[in-house]
Amino acid sequence: MMESSAAKICESLMLVAFGFAWPANILNTYRRKSARGKSLSFLLIIETGYLFGVLAKIASGAINYVFFFYILNMTLVSADVFLYFWYRREERAAGRPDA
Repeated sequence: MMESSAAKICESLMLVAFGFAWPANILNTYRRKSARGKSLSFLLIIETGYLFGVLAKIASGAINYVFFFYILNMTLVSADVFLYFWYRREERAAGRPDA
């Protein structure tokens, strides 16, 4: 079944809207140099959702410009996961509580 142009546009806009949050979140973590307040389980659930979106596009053969937004968002969430582990390690090494 072919995706309509309207469906592709709506899916793209949804991914762009969610995607705007990740750079701000990454920048906030980088500036604070802390993983405090981050939820690893939340990040991994989001990452899994994007992965299933990618797999759905591949399985349906509907690889189009929307596919790029899934990959971009997965990359941004992966960067946030990386920062989570990086700063958690630093916080634990420094002996900070709640790390």
